[in-house]
Amino acid sequence: MKLFAGNSNSHLADAVASYLDISLGKASVRRFADQEIFVEINENVRGEDVFVLQSTSFPTNDHLMELLIMIDAFRRSSAKRITAVIPYFGYARQDRKPAARTPISAKLVANLITEAGADRVLTLDLHAGQIQGFFDIPTDNLYAVPVISRDVKAKYDLSNTMVVSPDVGGVVRARALAKRLDALLAIVDKRRDRPGESEVMNVIGDVTGKDCILIDDIIDSGGTLCNAAATIMDRGAKSVTAYITHGVLSGKAVERIETSKLKELVITDSIQPTEAVKNAEKIRVLSIDQLIGEAINRTALEQSVSSLFD
Repeated sequence: MKLFAGNSNSHLADAVASYLDISLGKASVRRFADQEIFVEINENVRGEDVFVLQSTSFPTNDHLMELLIMIDAFRRSSAKRITAVIPYFGYARQDRKPAARTPISAKLVANLITEAGADRVLTLDLHAGQIQGFFDIPTDNLYAVPVISRDVKAKYDLSNTMVVSPDVGGVVRARALAKRLDALLAIVDKRRDRPGESEVMNVIGDVTGKDCILIDDIIDSGGTLCNAAATIMDRGAKSVTAYITHGVLSGKAVERIETSKLKELVITDSIQPTEAVKNAEKIRVLSIDQLIGEAINRTALEQSVSSLFD
């Protein structure tokens, strides 16, 4: 087994390599003067089980191209098997046609990864579960809920904790966490008029006096989450903390979180935190290095990955 990484999340790659007790593979990923990407593998990979760790986060297109070109380089170097480890799968929010004459970009990206030469995919908390079916190769979708539940148990009095889904679409994820915590579940009903904007309408469930845990897969601009937190506090909650797997946090999201009614935002390092995120008082980062590392180890040993979440 050999682990390589692109430029998107070097800190996570180093941590995963440390967990696996192996050295990160030697590869050069650089750009020509016109920003064309060039990849060179600096060690022998013939007959090896190769894992390529790369989040397709901002700049999404650059990191996606790095991943595709690295996969192609390994395929042409006669690697026995190539697994694309994608902690954050970009374009996942484009998983269906929301209107006439629009693309399903998640399927296109799945095709690109497959055609580049990947033999299997390992990813984390896909925005929509059906994206697994977009790939014509084996795809394992990991879940951050075990990591999140351990942190909640360490930080909160579970007898007064309530899990809240920020929208109806996230109920399955919220229910999974509530089951692990043996906690009650509430749902925020919202109406979205335009992409990136939302209007909170109602809270289904009694949150009065509760320490509420909002859980979701992605936070981008932060508007939906901050609106949900404000509404929950207005309904009498004691506190609101958000646990989000992928901290995209674009634009003024960090500033918005800092001035919101959230007690804390906890994200994973599936996307490498920016300096603004690291310096934010209300944002904390949980590492998923052990989760990703153990999934890679089990894949290499042909062991069960799904048993990680039993």
